[in-house]
Amino acid sequence: MIKTAILDDQYIVLSGVQQMLQDNREIRLTGVYQNRDELMSDVYVNTPDVLLLDIRMPNEEGDLIAAHLTKHFPHIKILALTNFDTLHYVKKMLRSGVLGYLLKNTDRNTLVTAIKTVYKGEQYLEPEIKLKVLNEFSSGKRNAEATPSLTRRETEILLLIVKQHSSQEIADQLYLSLRTVEN
Repeated sequence: MIKTAILDDQYIVLSGVQQMLQDNREIRLTGVYQNRDELMSDVYVNTPDVLLLDIRMPNEEGDLIAAHLTKHFPHIKILALTNFDTLHYVKKMLRSGVLGYLLKNTDRNTLVTAIKTVYKGEQYLEPEIKLKVLNEFSSGKRNAEATPSLTRRETEILLLIVKQHSSQEIADQLYLSLRTVEN
């Protein structure tokens, strides 16, 4: 059973995810939080395996929350859940330690697949996002929305993530430690 929690400031999103997962026998929703403080007050007692994390909330940036959790709770796998499909946000969240990036307009099957994938320590990118990443890096073009360029090594890692390689496979292929890849 995959213990899953969600942090999102929108009640309708929390309710929708609860409904999508309520009948799933492999995933149990163990925490529903509307802000960082609620999550942090419960995470020591009720630690999820996977956290679905909104990336933009009032007074809270998802990348900062993800970076904090990745540092202090490295066993929690984080899946960004958002309406933002720009590469700026994708890069920001991947740099902060999330393993997956999923748009909020997803269907139940995709949500379940994404949760199972990140639970195994593998990266998951929404197909639409994966295509954008591939187009940007394979063509060598920079979008107007793009942040400062990635290093050669970051680009190598990102391309392997897009190709659905696990963190361990990336570490082995690039002769890096697993911890380096996951950070």
